[in-house]
Amino acid sequence: MDIITATSDLATLCGDLSTDKFVAVDTEFMRESTFWPELCLIQIAGTKREAIIDPLAPGLDLSAFFALMANQKVVKVFHAARQDVEIIWILGKVIPTPMFDTQVAAMVCGFGDQIGYENLVRRLAKAEIDKSSRFTDWSRRPLSAKQLAYAMSDVTHLRVIYEKLKKELDESGREPWLEEEMAILTAPETYTARPEDAWKRIKFRARNKKQVAVLMSVSAWREREAQERNVPRSRVLKDDALTEVASQIPVTTETLRELRALPKGYAGSRIGDAILAAVKAGLDVDSVNIPAPADDRNQLTDAASAAAEVLRLVLKIVCETEGIAGKLIAGTSDLEAIAMDDAADVPAMRGWRRQVFGEVALKVKAGELGIVLKKGKARLVPMLKDARDLAAAE
Repeated sequence: MDIITATSDLATLCGDLSTDKFVAVDTEFMRESTFWPELCLIQIAGTKREAIIDPLAPGLDLSAFFALMANQKVVKVFHAARQDVEIIWILGKVIPTPMFDTQVAAMVCGFGDQIGYENLVRRLAKAEIDKSSRFTDWSRRPLSAKQLAYAMSDVTHLRVIYEKLKKELDESGREPWLEEEMAILTAPETYTARPEDAWKRIKFRARNKKQVAVLMSVSAWREREAQERNVPRSRVLKDDALTEVASQIPVTTETLRELRALPKGYAGSRIGDAILAAVKAGLDVDSVNIPAPADDRNQLTDAASAAAEVLRLVLKIVCETEGIAGKLIAGTSDLEAIAMDDAADVPAMRGWRRQVFGEVALKVKAGELGIVLKKGKARLVPMLKDARDLAAAE
C-alpha cells in the first residue's frame, strides 16, 4: 500500500492514474469541531495503482489530485459522493467530472433506497469489510496498518462494484437516468452554502410570516457567523434557541434575556446584539417577499390527501415493476404536490422520473389507469371506457 506524503510522489501517482478509464475515490474527514470539513485522507484506486494520500502531510500540494479530478478522460467513481465532492470543491474549486455514484446507480438498478457501501460490497464484490476501524479519528497520526487497510478497502472494492453496476446500466438502457442524477451532483451550486437558505433545514412550525422572516434572518446570521469562525452551527446558537427567538421575536435585551433556550450571558453580549440586529432585519423585510408558513403552503384538502395515498400505492407498483428504488423517484412532498396539481414543479414530474412515474400518476388521476388486485398483488390496468366516463362525470 502506497502512502503519499510528498508532492512529487503525488504527481507521479496522478500521472499514472490519468491513463486509466476510471478511478475509485473516497475521503476521510472530520468536522465535529469545525464548520468546514477537515480533509484527513484521500483513498484512490485505478486499475493498476492504488494509494492513500495524506493531505495533512507537511508541504503536500494537492494540485495534481485536483487536476486528475478535472480530467475529462477519467471517470471518477464514488459511493454516496455528495460529501466527498463538497470537500474537493471547497479545497480545490474543482467538481470531479465525469462522475459515477455507485449508491445512486444501485438505486437506479433496483438495489433499494440509499443502499450502504457495505451491503454492495457483500452483494456485488462478494467480500466482507472489517468495521472495527469505522470510528477512527482520521486526523490523528500515526494511523495503524489496520486503520489504513480499512480506509483502502473503501476504494478497492468500489472498482468491482462500479464495473458490475456499469454493465447492468448498459444492458438495461438506464445510463441516461444516472446521467441526469450526476448532472445534479456535478453542479457547483449543489455545494454552495448560501446563508439565505439556512432556515430551510430548521424544523419549526411558524404561525405567521413575521416568525418566518425572523427565522430566515437569524438562521442566515448564524450561518455566516459559523462559517467565519469555522465552528459548528450549534457552537454559535443551538437550533432550539434559534427557534425560540423566531417564536418569541425579542426586540430588546430584556426580552432576549427572558428566553429559556438562550445561554446565560448571551443577552447584552456581542452575540446577543447580533441576534437582536438579525431579528430587526427580519422584521424590516416586506412581507410580500416572505414565504407563507409551511402549514399554510402545504394544507391538503381531504380529496388531495386521498389522492396522495393512491399515488403512494401507484409509486410502489411502478417501482416493483421497474425494479427501482422508490425514494429515488418521489418523496411524500412530491406525491402531495402532484395530488394537488397536475403541473406540479417537482422532480417526479421532470426527466426520466416523469417518463417512469409522472405520466402514470397523471393517467391514474385522469381515470385512464386503475388499480386492481390479481392473485393478491396490486397492478395497474387501463380503465374501461364506461369506467372512465363515470370518473370524468364525478
